[in-house]
Amino acid sequence: MSLNRPAAVIGCAIRVPVKSDRHSLEEILYEVSQAALKNAGLTMEQIDGIVVGSNDQFDGRAISVMAASGSVGGVDRDILSTPSAGEHAFVMGVLRVASAQYETQLVLAWGVTETTSLAEAERLGADPYFHRQLPLDDLSSFALQANVIVQAQPQTEALAAAVVERNRRHGAIAYPEAVGPVETAEQVGASKVKRWPVREAMMRPPVGGVVALVLASQAVVDKQGIANPAWVRGMGWATEAAFLGDRDLSAAPALEEAARQAFGEAGVQGVQQMDVAELTGPTPYQELLVCQALGVARAEQGDDAAPGEAGGPTINPSGGLAAINPVFCGGLVRIAEAANQVRGVAGSHQAPLVRSALAQAASGPAMMYQTVVVFGRDQ
Repeated sequence: MSLNRPAAVIGCAIRVPVKSDRHSLEEILYEVSQAALKNAGLTMEQIDGIVVGSNDQFDGRAISVMAASGSVGGVDRDILSTPSAGEHAFVMGVLRVASAQYETQLVLAWGVTETTSLAEAERLGADPYFHRQLPLDDLSSFALQANVIVQAQPQTEALAAAVVERNRRHGAIAYPEAVGPVETAEQVGASKVKRWPVREAMMRPPVGGVVALVLASQAVVDKQGIANPAWVRGMGWATEAAFLGDRDLSAAPALEEAARQAFGEAGVQGVQQMDVAELTGPTPYQELLVCQALGVARAEQGDDAAPGEAGGPTINPSGGLAAINPVFCGGLVRIAEAANQVRGVAGSHQAPLVRSALAQAASGPAMMYQTVVVFGRDQ
C-alpha cells in the first residue's frame, strides 16, 4: 500500500537482555520509554498516541497492557495494544501517522521469561484439536519446517552452521557481554541435537527484552530539526495459513508478498539495493529460507559485508536472533536495529555509509506472520 504521509523513526531504545532483580517490569518499561523519548528529543507531552505489543500468556496476566499503560505514558492519552507480535505494533504506529490524525507515536513491545514454561504458553496458543496434541511450541514448528527445508534443499544442512557463526561474530561486537565466546561452524555442527535437525548451539535461550521507538510525521521532523530520521519508505505484511498441513513449509509466500509490497512502495528493485538487512531467523534454517525468499545471494555462506554476487547488504550486523533471542519483541528489535543503522546511531556495530536498510520480522508457528520494512535516509 502507499502511505498518504511519510513517517520516520526519530528515536529508539533497546534493552536486551533485560536483567534486573531490583526493578519491576513496569519500572523497566518506564525507563525504556523515557530513553526513546530522550533519544528523539521529545517529551511525553509531545506524543499523540501509543501503540504497544505484549503477550498476555508470557506476561502471565490478562490484558497485560492495562498494568503497563501508566508506565509508558498511556494515562489520559490514546493507547492501542496488539497481542500478535511486536512488529505489528510498529505497522500500526506508522499507519496512524499516515492517517493524518496523529503527528507522533510511541511504539513499544516487550517480552518476559518469568512464566514457568514458555513452551507450554506457546502450546496454549496453538490449534486446540490438532497442533496442541503435537504439542506445538515454537521450536517444534521451526524443527518441522527445517526438516522440510532440508528435504527440499539438502545443502542447507551444511550451510546452517556457517550462518550461526557469522551472526554470532556480529553479535559479539554488538552485544559482547550477552553473546560471549563465539562458536565455530564446526562446534555448532557438532553440538547436541535439540529437535532434529536443529542443534543446541544453533539457538540462543530466550531472554526478556524491551524495545521502544518514536515515530514522527514530516512536519514534526522539520519543526524539531531532526538531522538523522530513518524514513519508512516502504512497508508490507502478509499472513499464511495457521494450519501447518495447509502450507508448503519449504517456501515463504507471505514473506514474498510482504517484500513485494514494501519494495513496490519504496520504489526499489529488491534487497540487493539495501545497505543493511536485519533478518529474523529463529534458527539458521529459517534465515536461509528468508534469504531465498528475499533474493539475498550467497548470504548462506556467512559473508560479512558483501553477501551478493555483485555487492549487497550487510546481513544482521546486530547478530540477529542467533546472538540474542528476546521473547515476543524480536521482530521489533530487528526494525529498531535497521532504523538505527540508517540514523547512524547503531554504536559498535554501525555499518559504514548506510543510506538504506531492510528489516524483516516474522512470528507465529513456522513464521506464518511476515512483515518487511524499508528504511531510507531520504524520503
